[in-house]
Amino acid sequence: MTEKKAQLTALIIVLNGERTIDSCLKALSFCDNIVVIDSYSTDKTKEICQNNQATFIENTFKGYMEQIQFGINWINKNAPSEWIFFLDCDEICSLELKDEILQAINTKSTISAYQVSRLTWYYNRFLRHGGMYPDRLFRLFKPEGITISQQNGHPTYTPTKEHSILNGDLLHYSYSDFAHQMEKLNIYATRGANSMRAEGKKGGINKAICHSIWRFIAMYFIKKGFLDGKAGFINAWHISFYTFLKYIRVDEGTWGQPYVQSLKELTSKNSHKGN
Repeated sequence: MTEKKAQLTALIIVLNGERTIDSCLKALSFCDNIVVIDSYSTDKTKEICQNNQATFIENTFKGYMEQIQFGINWINKNAPSEWIFFLDCDEICSLELKDEILQAINTKSTISAYQVSRLTWYYNRFLRHGGMYPDRLFRLFKPEGITISQQNGHPTYTPTKEHSILNGDLLHYSYSDFAHQMEKLNIYATRGANSMRAEGKKGGINKAICHSIWRFIAMYFIKKGFLDGKAGFINAWHISFYTFLKYIRVDEGTWGQPYVQSLKELTSKNSHKGN
């Protein structure tokens, strides 16, 4: 007898997500199944997921796009679902979004993918300006309803069939403090630089300076980030610094190589003298 296909499965990608994963999971009680793809966390993530009856799968992280695709493939093979609701571990489904999701999947329609608006908490408020909102992403979809690619180190979702938008917000608690933000921006900058290098794009000081200054102007003035007060100003500067880091790292330089080469030559000379 064939097992009945689930209607809605939540898919979460995580690494050391104990800060937010419990709230994330509890907000998904309306889903038939919850599948967590973990990159071998060393904190209490596994314990928290198991306490919330989530299916916990460990898989080596080879890239964000690859990890998401692994999760979709795992669901298709092991626990087929008509719909997949994808989240990061620091995102929480609001009650309004929950109601819209349930209405969407229970309505007969030709739509196979929905974008949702992500609302990010930063410093002391939710950011609604500076290009930070609505930050729409395809997060609710049928497995065959999207394809995933990668651009500048970030996954890109492309609908393959008819698609639409849900109005409820996905609440994003991306950082715990400024140090945490810098840690993540450092990772994103390196990932973005690697992607640019692989695509044959150029970096350098001039590009880094110009792009970072323009990023701040665009976020803070053109897209009205100043309406988010102190938080909007601080975030715009951090993002512009991330932009600088990304472009400057396309060319990583030689760093310690001259020293290493000199050390090899010195060792070789000493060896010949000894003979």
